[in-house]
Amino acid sequence: MPSFDIVSQVDRQEVKNAVDQANKEVTNRFDFKGSDARVELEMRHAELALTVFADDEFKLGQVLDVLRGRMTKRNIDIRSLELGTMEKISGDKVKRAVTVKVGVPQDKGKQIQKLVKDAKLKVAASIQGDAVRISGAKKDDLQGAIQLVRASVTDLPLQFVNFRD
Repeated sequence: MPSFDIVSQVDRQEVKNAVDQANKEVTNRFDFKGSDARVELEMRHAELALTVFADDEFKLGQVLDVLRGRMTKRNIDIRSLELGTMEKISGDKVKRAVTVKVGVPQDKGKQIQKLVKDAKLKVAASIQGDAVRISGAKKDDLQGAIQLVRASVTDLPLQFVNFRD
């Protein structure tokens, strides 16, 4: 029975390269001379956590713009970035946590499953951890499900992988 998986992934090495390039650009820019503006990357076993440091809120926004630009150039969808709250460190210095979302959240998986079921397509959707597996009798039905999910889910970067015939 043909099937495929709906996942949300980012290339960890590309994220690391984008952070390195963003740090290099920030250190070379004239408006950041003498400031403590930087992006730190922390790779935990399942997720990626970034921390953006700057001297004030304006510079923090500038560093985030540089980071987004570098990630876009490296084909990382910036919808996978989830900004945390801004915290004051000492004096005027601020930092902001940024989480790189990996995997389809449980509630979004249930939403995709309900969407496919309500569309009355001849496919079945099941949640497999942080992925959603779609299986059906015909490839055409699966392609219809891909088009439906692409058109409906726009707030999360999705990839359609692991196609089995």
